[in-house]
Amino acid sequence: MEVQRKSDISYEEFMEEHHNPGIPVIFTNASKVWKANGLLTPDWFREHYPNKHSDVNDKATGKPYTMKEVMDLVENSSVENPAPYPLTFDITHEIPEMLDLLQPMGLNYAKPNWLEDKAFKRGNWGGILELFVGGPGGKFPYVHKDYYHLSAWINQLYGEKRFTVFPRGQEEFLYATEKNQWRSDVNIFEPDYNKHPKFKHATPISFTVGPGETLYIPFGVWHSAYSLTPTISVAFDQLNAKNFPGFMEDVWYFKNQESSKVKALAAYVYAMGSGAMCKIKDSMASSK
Repeated sequence: MEVQRKSDISYEEFMEEHHNPGIPVIFTNASKVWKANGLLTPDWFREHYPNKHSDVNDKATGKPYTMKEVMDLVENSSVENPAPYPLTFDITHEIPEMLDLLQPMGLNYAKPNWLEDKAFKRGNWGGILELFVGGPGGKFPYVHKDYYHLSAWINQLYGEKRFTVFPRGQEEFLYATEKNQWRSDVNIFEPDYNKHPKFKHATPISFTVGPGETLYIPFGVWHSAYSLTPTISVAFDQLNAKNFPGFMEDVWYFKNQESSKVKALAAYVYAMGSGAMCKIKDSMASSK
């Protein structure tokens, strides 16, 4: 599998060549439709939202990092002494003022997206609009697939990240287990082949995503990231008829872990009904 870069492709081409077969792609200029494109820098965030709270706590104080602290951390980060990664902000709840800069949210490609429907917004399904901030040397601590079989859209707005993806079906080589199907035990940056000998058969694909580029990662594709410079990106997830069956499997699994079977069944029925309504809306929209 090769991760291609594409510019100004049509929605139909994206659906046929990437969404439907589940193949990642880098859009070189999809985020040009956002006001945020080319605008966001560490200094911009320090000026506009210095006291917004991160989702990550300072281990020394136990308090959430502020935006100013986050930007200071990543600009002073180094490979030898990296800043915590990822440093994240829930944009919808912590920085709603930014939402106007990120429209249309789906970049005219991530559609339909049932997570934008009111029915799915009521559930805690993992679909969060997040600001990711990192510094040189910062890396996602493990290779993973997104929960709930959601597809990921990562919009790199400042700096460069190196991503590594693994095609679907490499769970055995990544030592995923039935208990933890979404996370690999292998440190892909410094693999221990004595502990994980099968990882030699995995086929990692690495590439760099820079400012203004958007990476689409279909559900089920393993991935991780490494910040090469101070980086700022905005990420969101996508759910529709393509990944809905896997989504429902995860709803049942996670809700059973979190609560009683009665509550898990209620959540499952609610999600199933919400999906059915969204399918009807999609059908009505396509027939117009």
